Amino acid sequence: MDRDVQTVPPSHPSRRTALAVLCAGSLMTVLDGSIVTVAMPAIQSGLGFSPAGLAWVVNAYLIAFAGLLLLAGRLGDLLGRRRMFVSGLAVFTVASVLCGLSPGAGTLVAARFLQGIGGAMTSAVVLGMLVALFPEGRERARAIAVFSASAAAGGAIGTFLGGALTATLGWHAIFLINLPIGAAALIAARRVLADDPGQGLREGADYLGAVLVTGALMLGVYTIVRTADHGWGSVRTLGLGALSVLLLAAFAVRQGYAADPLLRLGLLRSRTVTGANLVHILMVAGMFTFQYLGALYLQRVLDFGELATGVAFLPAPVVIGVMMLGFSARLNARYGPRPLLFGGLVLIVGGLALFGRAPTDGSYATDVLPVMVLLGVGFGLAMPALTGLAMAGVRPEDGGLASGLFSTTQVVGGALGLAVHSALASDRTRDLLAAGEDTASATGGGYRLAFLSAAGVATAGLVVAVALLRRGPSGETAEEAAEEEAPDAADTRDVRTIRPGGRA
Repeated sequence: MDRDVQTVPPSHPSRRTALAVLCAGSLMTVLDGSIVTVAMPAIQSGLGFSPAGLAWVVNAYLIAFAGLLLLAGRLGDLLGRRRMFVSGLAVFTVASVLCGLSPGAGTLVAARFLQGIGGAMTSAVVLGMLVALFPEGRERARAIAVFSASAAAGGAIGTFLGGALTATLGWHAIFLINLPIGAAALIAARRVLADDPGQGLREGADYLGAVLVTGALMLGVYTIVRTADHGWGSVRTLGLGALSVLLLAAFAVRQGYAADPLLRLGLLRSRTVTGANLVHILMVAGMFTFQYLGALYLQRVLDFGELATGVAFLPAPVVIGVMMLGFSARLNARYGPRPLLFGGLVLIVGGLALFGRAPTDGSYATDVLPVMVLLGVGFGLAMPALTGLAMAGVRPEDGGLASGLFSTTQVVGGALGLAVHSALASDRTRDLLAAGEDTASATGGGYRLAFLSAAGVATAGLVVAVALLRRGPSGETAEEAAEEEAPDAADTRDVRTIRPGGRA
């Protein structure tokens, strides 16, 4: 065993405190992604955004966040994950204050870009720190369930808080609320998380590879989010998309011969890691459609107000929390992650398909609430299992990279799903209006098509999961077999995530 290893008993209070800190950091970034949505009209009127310019309140954050996740994850492995996590918290918290105090549109967009940088630095290393902190299978499953519950709840709670804070205190409060959360998390992180040195830059990181992959991801997300303005088949979209793919291909070639590659290509040869990330993209693409277009359905079709929409979404995080905290870890320990993932995806497909029939004169109790329960149970089963599979068999020194990759696929899946299904909904609504239907009916028809399409995307995720994440003939994957042959593989110096007594 490596001489730098420090083991901490599973019941040690420092573990729980460290997990709480990691969850708080993740919660802030996830919360921010959804809390802005409900406040967009108020931000537009308050700062004088044009309709096209308003989209950059979301796009600026997404582009920075998605583009830097992979780089931040690898730098966390090299420079120390605690250092990256704490620095990211500080950047995100300061940027949040700048957002809340922004006097104009340009300032807010710039501050949102800075927020995305901080969010990427924080999110990229969280899972790597978590699996090092909880190396054992059963306790790792419980920790992942808690972490996944906090992240999932952040998305739905953000919708509620966005409506409540905007209605009572104004849009500035949705950003300023991050100040007390971030300050508390920073203080706790510096006390609880160990100052791991990382592997070191050695002769230097792969800076050319970093430029290539960051440029590819930023350009790719930029292209996706601008399809609403230019269309999927436009010369601009196809040209930028092709350039993004070329940059990504150049990055892959570069990693094959770089002395210190940013991405160890062997990681992608793992069927479990690759399959989990592909499923992640497809599952998140479907769920983001429900989260964002579902809120618009309540407001524009059922005529819910901002606060009522936030309250209406509360059952989802409650169900997700109950499933993840009360059942997922125990079911995972008994049956393994694959049955939970497959069953959860089936429920997600069913929920989205059911929402695809939501009528224009629908009722929340009969047409929306059952969907939330189905999606909540499905996501509560699937997400912890998928998270564990994405980190299965990953070498400790690649933990930050694997964490950053998983976070990247989440953002890309959300951006892609939202762009595609928003475009489908808009086109269908326009066709129905041209056919003579009233605005509410046409809008509802557009959303129904989007939800059915999202169910199809989730179905594709289920197919990929069955194809790539099934067990081998012996009942285990190659990665699991390797772990059984080397049970101490996780016991490296990267397990040293907290210090005895809980102090860094």
